[in-house]
Amino acid sequence: MDNTPVIDLRSDTVTRPSEGMRKAMYDAELGDDVWGDDPTVRALEEQTAELLGKEAAVFVASGTQSNLCGLMAHCQRGEEYIVGQNAHTYKYEAGGAAVLGSIQPQPIEFEPDGTLDLDVVRSKVKPDDPHFARTRLLALENTHDGKVIPQEYVLAARAFVDEHDLGLHLDGARMWNAAAATGLSEAELAAPFDSVSVCLSKGLGAPVGSVLVGSQDLIASARRWRKILGGGMRQAGVLAAAGIYALDHNRVRLADDQAMAESIAEAIADVPGVEVTGVHTNMVFADFSQWRGDTAQLSDHGVLAAISPGPSRFVAHLDLPADTPARFAAAIM
Repeated sequence: MDNTPVIDLRSDTVTRPSEGMRKAMYDAELGDDVWGDDPTVRALEEQTAELLGKEAAVFVASGTQSNLCGLMAHCQRGEEYIVGQNAHTYKYEAGGAAVLGSIQPQPIEFEPDGTLDLDVVRSKVKPDDPHFARTRLLALENTHDGKVIPQEYVLAARAFVDEHDLGLHLDGARMWNAAAATGLSEAELAAPFDSVSVCLSKGLGAPVGSVLVGSQDLIASARRWRKILGGGMRQAGVLAAAGIYALDHNRVRLADDQAMAESIAEAIADVPGVEVTGVHTNMVFADFSQWRGDTAQLSDHGVLAAISPGPSRFVAHLDLPADTPARFAAAIM
């Protein structure tokens, strides 16, 4: 039987809990979180709020639920949020804000660096007129396609929303990667935002879960929306323990994923028909439109990857073996 580890480059969501994380889950002290008495959930929420410099936090099942609770805490029915055309909170979360929150999205195109042009945003803020939905919120994403949003831009966005009396939400699913790339603390990155959603189940390696942070009032509202959305979990400390373990052990190693991404890019750069177009934090992007290989050959090398005729994305994470760059290059050669 071949014991060679599989290389899965499809996403950083494919990681499995380590033995240490599993033990932490097994040993977790539990209660009923809907009643607010699961001590492990409370500990995770307090730790995350402190890390991000916010007053409060709520543990939820997924990034989609976290963002939706945040949007619904900011916006009432018939109100609007401005968001990037390819942002997760608009394109990849099944239209939840509109379907379940009756919140109108106003999408605009991203700039190449993952920001939203604030002059364009300004043109989309609706006047106080009964013909229009009220603009209430600007939603950003960091990282976006692995790109770290410049902090000077975020500060400008903060000044912009203050000028227009808007809220500012961050889909920070991979904000941990931005912190590792910039050397800024999570609290510094989160400071300009009224609410921040962070994922535990991507680069940090937990099996499930996200946390939404913000003010006491906003999180109280989000917690109510969590219940309405079916997100009230009972002995959720089993999952929260994995999140605590991830925060304690796996944030510091995210730089390793960024180094792995660079090594993967270098290894495949000379493969005929493959053009590396970017390396952003833990993600490698490459154009395979001229590649003459067959994706079926990947399985022969124990590689799982989403390769399309055009742009393709490969994501580094903690479960990749050290020989990933060489084995991936050999698989597509």
